[in-house]
Amino acid sequence: MRKSILPVFIIASVYTFAQKAADSVKDEKNIEEVIIVASSRTQERIENSPQKIEVLGKEEMTEESSIKPAGIGSILGDISGVQIQQNSAVSGNSNVRIQGLDGRYTQILRDGMVLFDGYSGSLGVLSIPPLDLQQIELIKGSASTLYGGGAIGGLVNIISRKPSERQELTALMNYSTLDESNLNFFASKKYKDAGYTFFAGYTRQRAHDVNKDGFSDIPKIRSLVIHPRLFFYPFQNTVISLGWTGSFDQNKGGDMQVLNHKADSGHQYFEQNKLQRNSFELLYDQKFRDRSRLEFKNSMSNFNRKFTDTDNFLNAHQINYFSELSYVRSYDKMIWVLGTDFQDYQFNPESFEKFHIPKFENNSFGFFVQNTLKLANTIIETGLRNDVTNNYGSFLLPSIAIIYHIDKHWATRGGIGLGYKIPNALAPQTVDYPLENLMPVDINHTKAEKSVGYNLEFNYKKKFDDGNEFFLNQAFFLTEINNPVIAEVQADGNVYFSNQHHPVVSKGFDTYIKSKLDGWELYLGYTYTIAKYKFQTGNQFIPLTAQNRAATTVVKDFEKGWKFGLEGSYTGHQYRMDYTRTPGYIFGAAMISKELDSHFTVVLNCENVLDYRQSRKEELYTGTILKPVFKPLWAPIDGRVLNISLKWKL
Repeated sequence: MRKSILPVFIIASVYTFAQKAADSVKDEKNIEEVIIVASSRTQERIENSPQKIEVLGKEEMTEESSIKPAGIGSILGDISGVQIQQNSAVSGNSNVRIQGLDGRYTQILRDGMVLFDGYSGSLGVLSIPPLDLQQIELIKGSASTLYGGGAIGGLVNIISRKPSERQELTALMNYSTLDESNLNFFASKKYKDAGYTFFAGYTRQRAHDVNKDGFSDIPKIRSLVIHPRLFFYPFQNTVISLGWTGSFDQNKGGDMQVLNHKADSGHQYFEQNKLQRNSFELLYDQKFRDRSRLEFKNSMSNFNRKFTDTDNFLNAHQINYFSELSYVRSYDKMIWVLGTDFQDYQFNPESFEKFHIPKFENNSFGFFVQNTLKLANTIIETGLRNDVTNNYGSFLLPSIAIIYHIDKHWATRGGIGLGYKIPNALAPQTVDYPLENLMPVDINHTKAEKSVGYNLEFNYKKKFDDGNEFFLNQAFFLTEINNPVIAEVQADGNVYFSNQHHPVVSKGFDTYIKSKLDGWELYLGYTYTIAKYKFQTGNQFIPLTAQNRAATTVVKDFEKGWKFGLEGSYTGHQYRMDYTRTPGYIFGAAMISKELDSHFTVVLNCENVLDYRQSRKEELYTGTILKPVFKPLWAPIDGRVLNISLKWKL
């Protein structure tokens, strides 16, 4: 069941504890695994964090692995204020947008390390199988003080699973009515001095033309992910881990006759991507008896993409380096975090035709400090970071966040932070522009983008003696980006990037109610977003951004291992790139699962029950069969989809 309407079952809020959706969590160890977050760096419980961090925990990962086993795009869309925007029907390319801002303002980390940016920041990023993950942590608004440039809109930290002393073995098979097949396997074990985790997943997707216009709405996909990690425990409080992630993807979309090997003079169009991502990591974690901690992280990611279409090709690779050393010292009433990091981004086009962006490199050295002060009912967190970049100078980034416990039911938190973003012509855009039309950024005449973000929220939680619960959250947000670097299509058809003299502003609020009533999980939420290009005359709303979104969910566990859930959401009108209005639409989903015994679980899921599709409202392309121009996507295009999965777990 697609949970795009759920904000999260694990909410970064005061007085809330992680719970398994529709299950009472009785194991205190599992609770600790969910609510202790890594993104704050202080290893504090999530309900005490001054900075709002929302977490999708292990239970959500387990459930999602049976529903959407191929990637995390759907479950990220579960969080209120987060939009997974599909940029291209042909390639399936998508990006993560937070609070109405473009996907390039969202920083994506793997285990706290920057691996995805620019050229490697879109295709393949969301195809990380949830079965391999412990949890996903999300910070809305600026997170640049701790993690550097790029986290203007927010941050997504993808946390890998770690071994436990119990042997874990899980195998999953899935098949959908759109001919998608998945086979995933996970194993882990912790011994006295060593341990391991191992994940392998394969996805096979046939191309489909859902609306019968002659072009694929879902590309042909072959994807293989392998992720082994070794853990060493030389001393009682020392952990060393080594890992490698290999991701190998092929997708091909376009004219269905070409995809079916029946190309002729009237049917030639196709796009093909061959992706290879190899990431290596080293982590060292040392805890001391004086409640301090030293952590070192190092990673190198090599991303290669071979793109081919009807009359163009590009073979290019990108290398990302990341190193970080941090020290945390905890006292009874105070926590200090000190650290330094180095980030390097190298892009190199090896062979190409009709491609204009030359080899380039961006890097930064950063120094950061954070102080967490614990008072009677208040926790204050202040931070300061200074980044020095090779092309755009230095950036001083202060931040402050406060949480105040009003009483046993009410609490409030708020914060302010600065951020920045280095211009990059290859970063994900609202529209998936043709590679041959992208022009390089002129570093001599283009400034870095700078931002300031504000957030404020109020929480109320009430627990009743009969085990029922009620939770209310009211959050407000505002982000202003100065010197925004905007893509503009000029008369020659090429895309140029330049600063604008007025800011991009996104503001709004989230309101939701979550309750637990006699074993039922109930949710009702509403998100209001006003995101504008202030530099434009006339209509300033950012295209493809819904101003209104409402959602509701009902989930229930029954006896004998049955679980049932219904979801429904409403997405209000959006503006197309030409500023005509799209209609609003309703999305529905349903799921039923059954535990066959202590080892086997079967899940039947239906997405888009009402079969709402953009192609029912308009054609998805203009031009000719030989030279199609595909329209930006604002609604689903794959229609109603059923899938069934079978999971075996030791």
